[in-house]
Amino acid sequence: MSEFNSPPPADASTTTGPGAPVSVTPPMSYSVGTAGGYSGPPATADEKNMAMLIYLLGIFTGFIGPLILWLIKKEQSPFINDQGKEVLNFQITTILAMIISIILIFVIIGIFLYFGVIIAYLVLMIMGLLKAKEGIPYRFPFALRLLK
Repeated sequence: MSEFNSPPPADASTTTGPGAPVSVTPPMSYSVGTAGGYSGPPATADEKNMAMLIYLLGIFTGFIGPLILWLIKKEQSPFINDQGKEVLNFQITTILAMIISIILIFVIIGIFLYFGVIIAYLVLMIMGLLKAKEGIPYRFPFALRLLK
């Protein structure tokens, strides 16, 4: 067949395959991880700001700031409730890692572990803050999930 005898191309909306257009629809809910996580409506601008504040307070006040904000706002938003619990779980994990590294200072390796925990803490909290800014629930990779 020549190019003049070939059938007309199929409508682009019905085409499937590598050249087909991709339809992207925004998710109605997020589901993070297979072991649970946030599954609820997308975060509003106010919820994103509160979640960012939880992460920011975590950096500067330890667990006290996030705990107070989480206790105040946990009933108002499932996103804030989830991210507040996540930050508090990470705070507990970090405190335990700091205690272990202080004990190991007597074996010299604790000094390196101590500074490694501080650097990892800051980096992971900033990553969580940036994800909260986008409204995406963040899961810390090494956090003990004590608050469910």
